[in-house]
Amino acid sequence: MTFLKPRTLFGRTLNTIAVVSIGFLVFMLMVIGSLMLIPLGQRSADDLAALMIASAEQWQTAGSERPALEAMFVNRYHITLTGSNQAHAPSNSWLPYRFFLEQALSQRTGQPIRLLEERSVSQGQWFWVDIPIRGEQIRLGFPRSRIGVRPPIAILLVLIVGVGVTLITAVVLVKRQTAPLESLSKAVRTLGSGEWPDPIAERGPDELANLARSFNRMTRQVRELLANRTTLLAGISHDLRTPITQIQLALAMLPDEGGDAELLAGIRRDLERMNRLIGMFLDISRGLEGGQSENLLIEPLLDELVRKFREHGVTIHWQPCPGCRQEVNAMALTRIVSNLLENALRYGEGSPISVTCGCTEKGVVISVSDQGPGIPEEELENVFRPFYRLEQSRNQGTGGSGLGLAIVRQLALAYGWDVTLQVKPESRTTATISLNRKSCKTLP
Repeated sequence: MTFLKPRTLFGRTLNTIAVVSIGFLVFMLMVIGSLMLIPLGQRSADDLAALMIASAEQWQTAGSERPALEAMFVNRYHITLTGSNQAHAPSNSWLPYRFFLEQALSQRTGQPIRLLEERSVSQGQWFWVDIPIRGEQIRLGFPRSRIGVRPPIAILLVLIVGVGVTLITAVVLVKRQTAPLESLSKAVRTLGSGEWPDPIAERGPDELANLARSFNRMTRQVRELLANRTTLLAGISHDLRTPITQIQLALAMLPDEGGDAELLAGIRRDLERMNRLIGMFLDISRGLEGGQSENLLIEPLLDELVRKFREHGVTIHWQPCPGCRQEVNAMALTRIVSNLLENALRYGEGSPISVTCGCTEKGVVISVSDQGPGIPEEELENVFRPFYRLEQSRNQGTGGSGLGLAIVRQLALAYGWDVTLQVKPESRTTATISLNRKSCKTLP
């Protein structure tokens, strides 16, 4: 029997139990056969051989009493004696008892004995044997039904029933043991995709129940940690704006001739940068806090963003998606697309920006492309890290904070959306966001 090597825990456990159980079943049959059935069959065949030889000797000396003796042998022992020498073919039966009987007869007569076989519709299968007694061949026969046992059928039934019961038991047992692990694996995949899984049922064996309980506790702690982080981030960012505003007000009240104009201008620029960073942090916190998703037409939302950027002199080629509707959080989607447009504007070196929108079976797909110098392929994931900047491919003088794409990735993960970057021929950088239809969930 050939067993495959499955990759799942269910398949491997089932395979192991099945192989061990079936191997033990075969071993048990071999032990029972060699230590019980074969010796029992040999002893029975030897007894029958002794009976047949004794019957042949008695029949030879019976004379006129042979007919009565033949009837007695048939009724009592189911053995037929005859002096007939009718030709029969040697038996080719694979019945183990046949070999045992031939061996026993050969040992008792001192001559090689071979059983003959006869089959007929009326009488069925018969075995015949010619036993030499004092120079005379005496033929004895008995029907197949006299032996009674059917080892091949018995072994086949034991194997079929044993294997069937073993496999059914293994499937039920392994399924019961691996079901909690499958639930845990599904929950881990859900958590890894940025969604919050439902609590896992804390049942089953103690080890699996404790594992599920630990995972549920960890999930609650992570949600609380993220919620506290978001609240803390929003609070600190909001509190920082007050002293920054006071400093800006104080700088505005200073007389122009009362200080170093260049120094004051630098301070104002630093304050503006700090204010932008705080605004980005607040955007992240507001986005991660979530909000109600609405069934919205995507085209008007994007059209409004495109219009605002065009008002500032930005050239945008806009390909709308009329009638495209989906459950989305408008604030999060607006922030994501705005950041992508700002990124394309900042690093596109003044080239036109292309914005496309389309509906697919999986959901809405939005793309933002620029004609800038592009991003090296090995850096496509790194640019999503907070404060990460490309020294060579991004101009340091543009004033980017390294948070734009980080905010995009965090907000997308929070809502189960996919964001990817691609560099197409002619250094065309394209950011694509896929709003999966099955990504709706409750956020922390």
